[in-house]
Amino acid sequence: MNKKNQEKAIVIFEHEPVRRIWVEKEEQWYFSVVDVVRILTGSSIPKRYWSDLKKKLKKEGSKVYDKIVQLKFLADDDKKYATDCFSTENMLRVIQSIPSPKAEPFKLWLAKVGYERLKETVDPEIAINRARNNWKKLGRSEKWITQRMRGQEIRNKLTDYWSEHEITQEKEYALLTDIIHKEWTDLTTRQHKNLKGLKQDNLRDHMSEAELLFTALAELSTAQIAIKEQAKGFKENIPPAKKGGAVAKRARKDYELQTGQKVVTGKNFLSPTKNIKAIKQ
Repeated sequence: MNKKNQEKAIVIFEHEPVRRIWVEKEEQWYFSVVDVVRILTGSSIPKRYWSDLKKKLKKEGSKVYDKIVQLKFLADDDKKYATDCFSTENMLRVIQSIPSPKAEPFKLWLAKVGYERLKETVDPEIAINRARNNWKKLGRSEKWITQRMRGQEIRNKLTDYWSEHEITQEKEYALLTDIIHKEWTDLTTRQHKNLKGLKQDNLRDHMSEAELLFTALAELSTAQIAIKEQAKGFKENIPPAKKGGAVAKRARKDYELQTGQKVVTGKNFLSPTKNIKAIKQ
């Protein structure tokens, strides 16, 4: 499946994330099986559970086994790895093979979110409200949500510029993003995630309001400098990335000097259980 025809997102079921990809050609969502297995079974090794279940389904001659599709998701090391996925219809069939008290409520939830994208193509505001509601459920404040959404808007404008000026590879997007981030924080994105004890989680979803603000300043500055210099291609966009990050770095240092508060922090929004696991790791 062409990656250009895929739209990625994370949805929340009872505070647990489920990865999914929208396949434009088929006009339907595909959900990560491992994520669903983790939620329904509570297993700490959902991949092994799914591996055993796959063997069982194949042995039984289940038709759903032949419907497995492998799609790539971004992992905590910023690389993409293929994982087994099912469409909504086939995922509902798999759930029937997993004994769990959460099976029925999850099936209802899945049926609902599985068709959200069809409405969102007609009314994009639905997607925006869904993201806002998900963050509310996770306990984020209105101020934080506003900052997060504003930051995403600025990020989208920057990536739009890149895509329109010969940045074509996902690796190039990641490298330029890392240049900006390291320039203003003195940390790579991976180092920042490690500081916060994050693995699979999105770094921006665990930033403080200040971190979001300075990230947005860095990316806004980068976009404006790139426009001014009419940078094209990966190499020409490196200097604007460094300059944009430097703008935010100078502002960060001044902020820290005047307030006595550090902007870059190890704080996150993980649940107490996940925090304990992160510390142990």
